[in-house]
Amino acid sequence: MPLDPQLLAAFTVTTIIATLAPGPDMLFVLSAGMRGGPRAGLLATAGIATSEAIHVLVAAAGLSALFTAVPGAFTVLRIAGAGYLAYLGVQMIRRRGEVVVAAGGDSRAYLSGFLTNLSNPKMIAFSVAFLPQFVDPALGSMWAQFAVLGMILIALEFLIDGGVGVLAGRIGAWLRHRRSLRRRIDAATGGLLIALGVRLAVER
Repeated sequence: MPLDPQLLAAFTVTTIIATLAPGPDMLFVLSAGMRGGPRAGLLATAGIATSEAIHVLVAAAGLSALFTAVPGAFTVLRIAGAGYLAYLGVQMIRRRGEVVVAAGGDSRAYLSGFLTNLSNPKMIAFSVAFLPQFVDPALGSMWAQFAVLGMILIALEFLIDGGVGVLAGRIGAWLRHRRSLRRRIDAATGGLLIALGVRLAVER
């Protein structure tokens, strides 16, 4: 075991709580599942998990120093992520009521999940500031410790957000026969994505 058992337990519990808290990732998986079905929900989760793996690699490589040396880099990424969330919200409102079932829709679900998480400032902060708190150089290879933490993070992502995506896909299938209700839900979800984007853009 390359990690201290107490640190590992603390990390797991904290990550579960953080993953359960509604945020851009969960909201996007929810909307992807409702619009494209369970497969789209899982692919959106896979995109998010891929991005999380990149975040962990960045943290393990010590590139968090970039944001310390060049604070503007973090600001630029934060604004870009906020703009992308707002764009997704506008598109959802414009296309409310549409059902995305084609392979292209699945590809977009994966890519959008990837980009949503990659530019999420909270995920960046989690990786570069939070993850290292559970790594102890005295225990040996730091890469191995980051790898274990990363695998736990990705497993919990699939378990929680993936479950949300599949459930949303089932609900979405039911809503396909209730077009007016689906349009209202898409409009509300799009509005939430826009609101999240605005919040990310203005928060410090």
